[in-house]
Amino acid sequence: MNFASDNWAGATPEVMAALARHNDGYSPAYGGDPLSLSVAQRFSELFERGVEVWFTATGTASNSLGLAALSRPGGVVFCGEDAHVHTDESGATEFQSGGMKLVPLRSPLGLIDAGALATALGKHPVGGRSIPVALSLTNATEWGTVYGVAQVAELSAMARAGGLKVHMDGARFGNAVAALGVTPAELTWKAGVDFLSFGATKNGCWAAEAIVVFTPGLLGDFEPRRQRAGHTFSKARFVAAQFEGYLEQDNWLRRAGHANAMSERLRAGIRASSVARLGWENTANEVFAVISKAALARLRAAGGAAHEWPSDGLAADETLVRLVTSWATTEADVDGFLGVL
Repeated sequence: MNFASDNWAGATPEVMAALARHNDGYSPAYGGDPLSLSVAQRFSELFERGVEVWFTATGTASNSLGLAALSRPGGVVFCGEDAHVHTDESGATEFQSGGMKLVPLRSPLGLIDAGALATALGKHPVGGRSIPVALSLTNATEWGTVYGVAQVAELSAMARAGGLKVHMDGARFGNAVAALGVTPAELTWKAGVDFLSFGATKNGCWAAEAIVVFTPGLLGDFEPRRQRAGHTFSKARFVAAQFEGYLEQDNWLRRAGHANAMSERLRAGIRASSVARLGWENTANEVFAVISKAALARLRAAGGAAHEWPSDGLAADETLVRLVTSWATTEADVDGFLGVL
């Protein structure tokens, strides 16, 4: 009954098998190996166009290095007020970019409000002292909600009209794609996204993230930037191996779909409960529920885990918890949690 985070789950069998499969013998270092090149081609096939792929070890590195590659004096990046780049990455984008400013926008349930973006663009006009350079969207969001294709397209069009590039933080990109039933291309470049932080670690990899650039060359001379940040792997084949196992036979979507299904099982049980309620409705693999503090104590006593989430307006004996399901979550885990309520 561990719902602390999908980061807590291990690597999937197919990812571990790919790592073992590519462990024998020698292979060129620093990404020049045949496997890394074939995985880059696999990304092009996945996104239905030629893309540029840069491996990193963490989502924070993908987000901050990608955005920093667009930096310029007075640069501004718009993001959601609860976006990971803004609240959880310890100023990584500002640091990697040499001081580019993040400007958080109103984002109910994690989804940036189009009116708030329009207002922000009006406050930072082209030719002003602060120069908007990018819009960062998180999909799926930290609230477990998902931007649909039309929403991405609307915000991207506004950003492009203001001269901005569009970045997508896809730490849970698989969950978003699986929830919507669309193609990766439809949710990204076809809707106006310029580059994507393609997350895999949360969905069953050991440590594998990638920056996928839909217009090769957009991030400029990126290799020395990545090297300076310490994210150029010498044994890059082992990152590529994880992606091989992750992407083959659509394992990534199957695993994300399972995590989403376990979340929906949780939501259904909480909707039917007389002693708990949903904080809000969503579709990805995070569930936010209002439960009693006694129930949370029982869960933890049984060896389960869930994070309490800040919230106002609850009764003294209530708490809001975030429950994150993963590829490893079982129906028994879900039913066990519902049983402690």
